[in-house]
Amino acid sequence: MQAPPLAALAGGAWASHRPAILAAPASLRRPRRGALRLPAWRAAGGGRAPRLPAKGAVLASDTGADEEVAGPSPLLDVRSEQEFVLRVRKEVERGKLRPDVADNFENLYYNYKNAVLQNGDPNAYQIMLSNMMDLFDRVLLDEENPFTFQPYHKAIREPFDYYTFGQNYIRPLVDFRNSYVGNISVFSDMEKQLRQGHNVVLMSNHQTEADPAVIALSLERSNPWISENIVYVAGDRVLTDPLCKPFSMGRNLLCVYSKKHMNDFPELIEMKRRANTRSLKEMALLLRGGSHIIWIAPSGGRDRPDPLTGEWHPAPFDASAVDNMRRLLEHSGVPGHIYPLSLLCYEIMPPPQQIEKEIGEQRVISFHGVGLSVAEEIKYGDVTAQSRNADEARGTFSEALYNSVVDQYNVLKSAIFRDRGAVSSNPAISLSQPWR
Repeated sequence: MQAPPLAALAGGAWASHRPAILAAPASLRRPRRGALRLPAWRAAGGGRAPRLPAKGAVLASDTGADEEVAGPSPLLDVRSEQEFVLRVRKEVERGKLRPDVADNFENLYYNYKNAVLQNGDPNAYQIMLSNMMDLFDRVLLDEENPFTFQPYHKAIREPFDYYTFGQNYIRPLVDFRNSYVGNISVFSDMEKQLRQGHNVVLMSNHQTEADPAVIALSLERSNPWISENIVYVAGDRVLTDPLCKPFSMGRNLLCVYSKKHMNDFPELIEMKRRANTRSLKEMALLLRGGSHIIWIAPSGGRDRPDPLTGEWHPAPFDASAVDNMRRLLEHSGVPGHIYPLSLLCYEIMPPPQQIEKEIGEQRVISFHGVGLSVAEEIKYGDVTAQSRNADEARGTFSEALYNSVVDQYNVLKSAIFRDRGAVSSNPAISLSQPWR
């Protein structure tokens, strides 16, 4: 998700008969529905716990859609890959699907197929075809009745479960045998704080559009509540790209316009600023309620490789974005905690080499190991005690968070890309595989 700096919030700058939908492999299967709820939340200081998904249909008042969000369209009457591709092209001829969207979807289909078939699952082809048919259903539905995101969007779980759809789509791309989580116990510490009504902010690097699914898949066994309840600060591109929207609809989002794309179309600048102001107010309301966990990428976008070496590194943090988030947290009237979070998953779905102005990027997909790590909470007062002024303190705090993210990233890189596995752990970063 394209996550802009908070400075922008304030107005700155997807053979044989088609199978039924398959469950995840037994070793990776999503926990039972009942296991997703923690004990009753008793928020301290009058704070209100985040609402769990309600029973019943998702209404326009909840989602910002013009009408109730429909369930899946009738199953496509296709029995092979060839029939599926022909069906996509037929929808173009009928005027139901734009040609550029169909071209991008077909490109995605072959990339996703090649990646999923690498994972060694005997059902990989069936899983791939089923997932791509599901995605096509969602894309076609949105072409017919476009969904509009509100400044604060709550994940749509009924009548169609967009969250589980997204999880099942990304799951076969993750090589869990070569994936790791750093400091799993710290996520349990976060849950304790959230139970007490506190807020948690994750200051993170950002690698791919699949980041939310990678985080949720990494934690779905050990910390399922966190997996399902993180609120992501998300840029407008994942809210408007036809192939991205169905996945975004399954996440809790604070929707903003990225600072990097604020001036792409001058006639829209003022509208974007007003929208970001509304999102800022929504974030403040969430934080005042307490018991919320928010993910933000203070770099303002996805990491990209060094143009000379081809090496990937976390993009530098915008100190003003870090400071704006810190001040929002402090002014909420509810205890808050800031943690540095590191993600390594670019091989799954790397972004374009350059930042693109137009919507509809080509997606290259791979089957690969991923990494997620969190370090201990970093407290502003502890790291800025020797700072001579506010500007220096702001830079020092942002640098401390960023350096922790880089340190964790290097440990994950050693474990995954240098085949060292959990022995890459050090006294500050303990790697494990909580899904085992």
